[in-house]
Amino acid sequence: MDKEKAGIWITGASSGIGKATVNEFVSVDCNVFASARRINELNRLIENDDESQIGIYPCNVASRANVYQTFIKISAEYNINCLVNNAGITSFKSVEENSIKEIDEVINTNLLGSIYTIKAVLPHFKKIGGGTIINVLSIVTEKTFTNSSVYTASKMGLLGYSRVLREEIRKYNIRVINVIPGATETPIWTREMREENSERMMNPESIARLIVSTFLQSDNLVVEEIVIRPLQGDL
Repeated sequence: MDKEKAGIWITGASSGIGKATVNEFVSVDCNVFASARRINELNRLIENDDESQIGIYPCNVASRANVYQTFIKISAEYNINCLVNNAGITSFKSVEENSIKEIDEVINTNLLGSIYTIKAVLPHFKKIGGGTIINVLSIVTEKTFTNSSVYTASKMGLLGYSRVLREEIRKYNIRVINVIPGATETPIWTREMREENSERMMNPESIARLIVSTFLQSDNLVVEEIVIRPLQGDL
């Protein structure tokens, strides 16, 4: 990797929006530090990486220690200019059906995991004079859907956290951007749901292009929140 290039740390990079975002950042000549729990899927990202612009850093964001260790490994060699919080899981169950174990897993990954990564990069961004934090949220922060209470709580929690964060760190030239996509064809949905609704769902590559374009905006402005829905509306 060329250490002079912009460095992008992406969580949940092994599939879906995360994987598409890795490829899109590579296409605009950035170094990408790809994290996810599934090492085999991460390794597939570098099979066609002829320019060696992708670094593989396995990480379970639900573990604060693991997040910090991963940040130390990356930052010891490279600058991180942008964090993309994309790691996420869900549970398509009602409030009554959700177990405490499932609730803990969703909150720990989607909300606490993102907070851990943000806390890891903040001192670094302050030191280098700026940076960008991009949170991939969900349309559940805009509209109520049944059988998604825990997922909604995790995403709305991150939305509130990042809005306060944005106001607190503007003075450090750090941008906080919330990307709020509607139904996108990714593995977070069951195979049956994707097969039934694939024609209406957005594709991850389109979301990735928007994410990268927000990062590339001029330094004196910030696109704070972007709501993206399928053309035919929510599912």
